[in-house]
Amino acid sequence: MKRVMLSAMGLSIVLLSGCGSSDATTNDTTDQTQSGTSNSADTRDITDAILTNRSANCADYVASYASMVKDIQNNTAYDGSLTISVANNECTFTANSIPNHDFNDATAHFATPASEQSINVSVPSSPSFAASDTALDLGDNAIFLNGVLLSILSAGCYDVADGNIGCNDINEPFRYDPMSPLVNFGTDQHNAHVQPDGKYHYHGNPMALFDTQGTSESPVIGFARDGYPIYGSYINDNGTIRKVTSSYQLKSGTRDAVTYNSHTYNPGGTYDGSYTSDYEYVAGLGDLDACNGMTRDGAYGYYVTDAYPWVLGCYKGTPDSSFGR
Repeated sequence: MKRVMLSAMGLSIVLLSGCGSSDATTNDTTDQTQSGTSNSADTRDITDAILTNRSANCADYVASYASMVKDIQNNTAYDGSLTISVANNECTFTANSIPNHDFNDATAHFATPASEQSINVSVPSSPSFAASDTALDLGDNAIFLNGVLLSILSAGCYDVADGNIGCNDINEPFRYDPMSPLVNFGTDQHNAHVQPDGKYHYHGNPMALFDTQGTSESPVIGFARDGYPIYGSYINDNGTIRKVTSSYQLKSGTRDAVTYNSHTYNPGGTYDGSYTSDYEYVAGLGDLDACNGMTRDGAYGYYVTDAYPWVLGCYKGTPDSSFGR
């Protein structure tokens, strides 16, 4: 595997030749500014790119990016597109929701084919902690630096419609966790699938954009709805590269029945991770707080983890209203 380092751009990337759908080639040109939108002539190819920039400021990623990838099962080519701009203390991400890697591999069962979308979301460029944490809702939670959105929560609940979609009341009990190996949401190897409208989106670790082998400290790979950065899984802990750990654990015992809106829900069974409510936060259990984040090197950020809540458990800042579902 050949790595080619390109650092004179917002993302700072390593292109992996011989990985994914095609060998990525990029011409190194001038540095991107931290305001406005990059010139289209400076569009960067991030196909199969591994990022390296750790800046917590979204303004440091202003540029236009593109990728050439393939839907594996359908043998269809797609072009990914992402432009990041900054104005009025907000970073705006304009994307078509096509990732920078091949998708829909043999493990996936997409209900509908992926299609280009019109994504236009913004996050504050100088976020600050809110007076209290904000719970996740059923909207999209973040955007990764390949233009694909993150949705931690599913629209599937026990005993609601077919269990896979239609659970649009955030208070419904027993919401399925799409990242659980006990639940089949048809995701591909990137923990992503498509919504009925064709929007490709992640439910957890994108298995892209950062070195998943742990040979280096993880970069910023996206920004949450409140403007705080999302890092990959690895930190440099006094010279040792290791994965960060979540502070959530499975509850002990068996599930009790829950009555909501005059209906009693009772899936029974032990707490095994099938539902998001199977977990509880234990302060100090791992590296991260209840929102799956921490402050390092003077910057707060969320981290991709191998365990619930996977990327975000809540928002430390104020979520921007431009995100939706």
